Amino acid sequence: MVLLIGMGIVLYSDVHLEQKMIRRIAIANVLMFLYSISCYAETYLGNQTEYTLLRPILSAFNYSLITFILVTVIMIMFPNQKRYLFFPAVMNTVLCFISVPTKIVFFISEDNHFFRGTLGYLPYFINALYLLYFIISLFRNSRSQKEDFRLILYISLTTIMCLILPLFASDSTSHWFNMTIAVNVMLYYVFLLQKSTKHDPLTNLLNRQSYYTDAERYSNDITAVVAMDMNGLKEINDREGHIAGDTALQVLADCFWKAAHHGQRVYRIGGDEYMILCIDTTEDEVLSLIERIRQELAKTPYTCSIGYAMKTEDSTIDKLYQLADAMLYKDKKQFYESTGKDRRKRK
Repeated sequence: MVLLIGMGIVLYSDVHLEQKMIRRIAIANVLMFLYSISCYAETYLGNQTEYTLLRPILSAFNYSLITFILVTVIMIMFPNQKRYLFFPAVMNTVLCFISVPTKIVFFISEDNHFFRGTLGYLPYFINALYLLYFIISLFRNSRSQKEDFRLILYISLTTIMCLILPLFASDSTSHWFNMTIAVNVMLYYVFLLQKSTKHDPLTNLLNRQSYYTDAERYSNDITAVVAMDMNGLKEINDREGHIAGDTALQVLADCFWKAAHHGQRVYRIGGDEYMILCIDTTEDEVLSLIERIRQELAKTPYTCSIGYAMKTEDSTIDKLYQLADAMLYKDKKQFYESTGKDRRKRK
C-alpha cells in the first residue's frame, strides 16, 4: 500500500512521461490496489471454519486480476500492442466466474477448503502464455542497450518466480505476486525516467550526455570513433518544413542503429550530427560498419557524410572526435562538389 500510494502521488506530478504511459501505470496501480484488498479478504475468509459464497467470488476475482495485471505490465513495457492481447485475459475471467456455480476451474468445499477443478491450472497456463509473450517481446524490441535488458529480465524472472511458487507453497507465498509486481512497476518507472535522461526523444538513440558518460566509462576499451552528419537537412527544412526534417533525422537514426553491431554504440550529438563509439572494434570492422550504414542509407532518399578515426597509443577521445570530424568534413565537401548543391554553412 505504501508503494502504490507513493506511485500514485509521483504519477500525479509527473511531467516527463507521455500521458498514455502514465495512464497505463496508474491502471496497473489501481488493479494491484484492488488485488491487495481482494486477496487479503479472501485469505481472511479462508481461515474461517464456515463456508461463505463470497470466498469463491473473491477467488475468481483474484485469478482474473492477476492476469489483467500481467497484460497491463506488458502494455507498459511494450506500448505498441494490439487490443487482442486482452482476449485470453477476458476468457480467463469468464471461466473463473463461471466456476463459482460449475466448479470447472476451482471450488470451495462445505468445510471451506480450496480445490482445483477440471481446468484448475488454466489461469496458470494463461499467465504462462503472457510471460512467454513478454519474453519474446523483450528480445524482439531490441533497440535497448544491454544494460536495459538486465532490469527487464530481472522483472520477468521475479514475476515468473512469484507465479510458480504458489503452486508448491500456496500458504506462504500467496501474497508475493502483488508485492513483487508493485516493486517491479516502481523499478520500471524509475528506469523510464532514467532512460528519458539518457536517450534522445526524437530518435530514441543515446543522447549527447550519454556520449560524454560512455566516452569516460569506456575510455580504455574504445578503439574507434565514427562521425556522421546528414547532407541537405537545411534544404529539407526550408522546402518541406521541420516535420519533414525530423522524419529524415529519425530515418537516418534507424539506419545507423540497424547497421551497428555489438559494441558499437550510436548517439545523436545534436541537430543532424551522430556519433558511434566502437568498443574493441578493429579497423576492418569499422569499415564494414560504414559500408552497412551506406547500404541502409541507399534504401532511403537521404544521404550523410561519414568520417572515422582509429585509436593510437597517444590519442584521446577528443582527439579521435576531431580526426573523425575532419574526415567527415572532407566527405561532405566532396558530396557538395560532386552534386553541385549549395553547401549549408557549417557550424
